[in-house]
Amino acid sequence: MFAGQPAGDVLQKEVEMALSDQLTKLAARAKEAEDHAAAARDKARADAEADLETSRAAAQTQAEQLREAADAGKGKVSDWWNDVQKRWNEHVAKVQENIESKKADMDTAKAQRDADNAEDDALFAIDFAYAAIGEAEYAVLDAVVARKKADELSGAST
Repeated sequence: MFAGQPAGDVLQKEVEMALSDQLTKLAARAKEAEDHAAAARDKARADAEADLETSRAAAQTQAEQLREAADAGKGKVSDWWNDVQKRWNEHVAKVQENIESKKADMDTAKAQRDADNAEDDALFAIDFAYAAIGEAEYAVLDAVVARKKADELSGAST
């Protein structure tokens, strides 16, 4: 605690910094995804497929961690976010199932259609993630405003 600062003020600033740090982490992860996608264009197919497999495993791990966090946060996280998390896990499983089924041998025309569909899916996933970042920003700002309002109502100074 800082001298002369009430414990609530210190804790509030720590929470605000933690939320801001999480947004910074999110931005870094988005940049990492951008770099991986750009690098994949210049790789041989086998290397790109290896990257795909690594990405799939990481996405599964992240989805599992998100599910565990939602389960642990029941009562803390709104039911709406728990429902979004559940639907996201279902979506991830379906996408990965579709990707695996497309790995079977295919003719050139089907391969082209599948590539077009995969690109469309990727664009939509990017749009979804972009919107999710906006929602994350909104949630962080909402948390900051809610904390400030609570502090004002309790008579704490900010």
